[in-house]
Amino acid sequence: MIRSLFRNTKGNFAIDIPTTHWRTALKDEGGLLWVDFQGEAIETAEPLLKDIFNFHPLAIDDALRENHVPKIDNWREAVYVCVHDVVFDSKTLELVTNELDIFFGRNFLVSLHHEPVEAVDRIWRHTQSNHTRLDSGPDHLLYDLLDNITSDYMPVADALDETIDVIEEEVFGRPTQHTLNKIFSVRRAVLKMRRIISPQREVLNRLARDEYPFIDPKDRVYFRDVYDHLVRLADLNESLRDLIGGTLDTYLSVIANRQNAIMKTLTITSVLFLPISFLAGFFGMNFLGLPFDSLVWMWGSIITMILVPIVMLLWFRSRNWL
Repeated sequence: MIRSLFRNTKGNFAIDIPTTHWRTALKDEGGLLWVDFQGEAIETAEPLLKDIFNFHPLAIDDALRENHVPKIDNWREAVYVCVHDVVFDSKTLELVTNELDIFFGRNFLVSLHHEPVEAVDRIWRHTQSNHTRLDSGPDHLLYDLLDNITSDYMPVADALDETIDVIEEEVFGRPTQHTLNKIFSVRRAVLKMRRIISPQREVLNRLARDEYPFIDPKDRVYFRDVYDHLVRLADLNESLRDLIGGTLDTYLSVIANRQNAIMKTLTITSVLFLPISFLAGFFGMNFLGLPFDSLVWMWGSIITMILVPIVMLLWFRSRNWL
């Protein structure tokens, strides 16, 4: 799907203008053209990016054919920015990342993504309802996109935090192998988000500090604000990693304590039956002169086999072994 927004120098606004009119729109130095490619085939998108926008072939190849960690490249005709949106599924405990590739220049912004990105759709709807937002230029439109993508990280972090709390309650209840599987799933999600936040934070740091021909110096403070949000998200992600690591340690401790309790119960049971087994085995041997010819000896042996385990059990209790 290809969609476009255009606001010219005079303030006129158009939606979904034909690709044949893009060249004319780009000649309007005071206007702004935003083109969004969603799940578009390479055969369709590549000629448009190359022939109309004149992007470098390596930049086009990065955007269409390769998956990257967040990065930024400064080409002469445009600045290429790659960022990631994240979505957490609380049922499957899987963190899904959607790559968003952005080209922006003096009077245009081009966004490319394979899957729907909520932040892009949100800004698109707001721009349609209030197209004067485009008057601030492509650098401010880029800020809006990056700020909304970063804001969407916070609900994901909250969902991960809530999931860890639920797992902790399960660990202190009756943990099973499924509990361990959930711990490792959340741990993978936290580590995956960490691998995205760190380079994305560096992208915003460069946008806030470095000089780019298409970013107004007075707009750098906006990117600095997004960078600060990512710094806090990085700290929060470290806290989540510590929490899930502590949950794993707690799970292992609970399982070890349960196994120790089982082994203690089995050991005490074996010890209690040891004197009974000895007496039964000794007097069960086939030789003459067994004391069971006398009722006194027989009942004395039976009483002994009953009393010895009871005495041992009381002694175990007195030593706090039970």
